[in-house]
Amino acid sequence: MRQIAFNTHISGKFNTELEDLRNSVLTMGGEVEQQLIDTLKAIRLNHSGLAEKVALNDLRINSMEIQIDKECMRIIAKRHPTASDLRLVMIISKAITDIERMGDEIERMARLVTKQKIPNSESVKSSMLSIGEKVVAMMRGTFDAFARQDDNSALEVYDQDNRIDSEYKRLLAYIVKEMESSNESMQDWLEILWALRSLERVGDRCKNICEYVVTLTRGEDIRHTPLENLSQTLENLE
Repeated sequence: MRQIAFNTHISGKFNTELEDLRNSVLTMGGEVEQQLIDTLKAIRLNHSGLAEKVALNDLRINSMEIQIDKECMRIIAKRHPTASDLRLVMIISKAITDIERMGDEIERMARLVTKQKIPNSESVKSSMLSIGEKVVAMMRGTFDAFARQDDNSALEVYDQDNRIDSEYKRLLAYIVKEMESSNESMQDWLEILWALRSLERVGDRCKNICEYVVTLTRGEDIRHTPLENLSQTLENLE
């Protein structure tokens, strides 16, 4: 496991500020993870009250993003961080944007319940929940890798997105067939497809954060690197 060693600062307060900043990101990530868990429960139980709570709590996630971003700007202005410290602050600023967008996607999923658009098809509902559980696991792995600044774990989680995408595409194809013979309205099916797309996008956001962890520890931007070339790219950094 490769981990980054941050600079030792003359100011102990600076160390504390960086640690507090990192912990704030993990708190925000934990909130969003719970949002997804609650949304999946609301879909499974058709619990509109729980779904409404999730939708309303998205405002709290938005507020957390603003506060953390302000703290990033304050640290840059006051502490003038360099090297790995600056990289950490900049990556946190990017990561919270992805986490906030996760919250937006989950809020859209919760609206599926509040609008009473839960799939009548048990197979569709079951498959959606199955993908959801995999995304929850991916989120958990993502934030754990970020907390430990563990690029090997981040890469393992990164690879999970392909499996989620494959399952998403299979369900999408199944839904298209179901639409041809179903009594449900086209609008209802579109609501389901949008919710499913939101779920897949949460996985994409997790993948982004895993890329940031690699950048943080190795100083290499692996965005847009084809998966088949990724191993060679990272080996060249050893």
